[in-house]
Amino acid sequence: MKRTINVVSLDQTPIEEQQIELVERKCIGHPDSIADGVAEAVSRALCQEYEDRCDGVLHHNTDQGEVVAGASIPSFGGGKIVRPIYLLLTGRATKQFEGHVIPTDAISVEAARKYIAETLPTLNMDRDIIVDCRMGDGSTDLRDVFKPSGASPIPRANDTSFGVGHAPFSEVEQIILAMNQEIADTLRPKHPMIGYDIKIMGLRNGDQMTFTIASAMVDRYCSSMDDYVNMTALMQEELKAVARKHTGRKVEVAVNTADDIKNNSIFLTVNGTSAEMGDDGSVGRGNRINGLITPNRPMSMEAASGKNPINHIGKIYNLLATEIAQEACMKVDGITEMYVRLLSQIGKPIDQPLVAGVQIIPEKEADFAALSRDVEEIVNERLANITSITEKVIKGELKTF
Repeated sequence: MKRTINVVSLDQTPIEEQQIELVERKCIGHPDSIADGVAEAVSRALCQEYEDRCDGVLHHNTDQGEVVAGASIPSFGGGKIVRPIYLLLTGRATKQFEGHVIPTDAISVEAARKYIAETLPTLNMDRDIIVDCRMGDGSTDLRDVFKPSGASPIPRANDTSFGVGHAPFSEVEQIILAMNQEIADTLRPKHPMIGYDIKIMGLRNGDQMTFTIASAMVDRYCSSMDDYVNMTALMQEELKAVARKHTGRKVEVAVNTADDIKNNSIFLTVNGTSAEMGDDGSVGRGNRINGLITPNRPMSMEAASGKNPINHIGKIYNLLATEIAQEACMKVDGITEMYVRLLSQIGKPIDQPLVAGVQIIPEKEADFAALSRDVEEIVNERLANITSITEKVIKGELKTF
């Protein structure tokens, strides 16, 4: 069956030439990112269990988790948790197969606790967090859709929904991802005072970039207000240097602008996350699958983390659309900017979207007819190999937030 692939020229001001651009990232310890990470870890654990026990992944969706904030009393040199974080695991999972019971709740709790322990190593797992599982069974109609139709090995879409992707990343988008990487790989290992709950907000106004960073600090590694102030200043300088590697525009970086040093009101935490002291988190409320929140770009509001990787369009099409855009921009000359939208129909094979819509802002001298043929070929090939997305997700090779 011939796929419906639509490649059109887009008459729009490219993102780098627009006056205002906003980009945000919620880093790994933000309550919303905690919820996303746990949901995805639980889904992967269930996939592995299903494959081991049943020779195939069974229907599940674990994308409804909640982080309910605790309470803490941070203090220089080390404070205390007075009410633990409450982590609620919900969603749906197949709990029986051919007469055998599958311990999905126990698997989910174990996966969640393992993910939290690895992601927030400052947490006392016996005292600082409660993990509760209230996972139900999947609906009968969606379990039926989950099964391949006839002899075809291609799963059928569980929903009528769409996925969105864009490429290439703008300078602001690249800088925010680079800042996140610098914090995780270099700054935090050297300076454990830097917590895990960090939000990076980027603004480009013409040729002026401003990055506002809110970073939790871990109190046991901070002995005084001077220590705290010095660390915010160090982050400011180091992250400004990161930005300058990616742009020739003017750059300003501000860290913890809400601090009131005179009144001792600062972003000091016991474990490096605001989830311990008043901020809740929900799956899907944070980063999109490219790791960013980009209001200047088309976005899907689907919560990709925790959705099953077999036939849930909210996960598969968003990942695939992004990969298609990135691959096309890398391989095809003449593309200034590219947007991909994939729309499914519930019950139809996932490799046959109702439409694969591609919008391209071409370079001025580009041969659009030739360019569009090359792009269509990439889209067609990636759809034909769509199950590779599933394999990568189960192995943990693709990020969803």
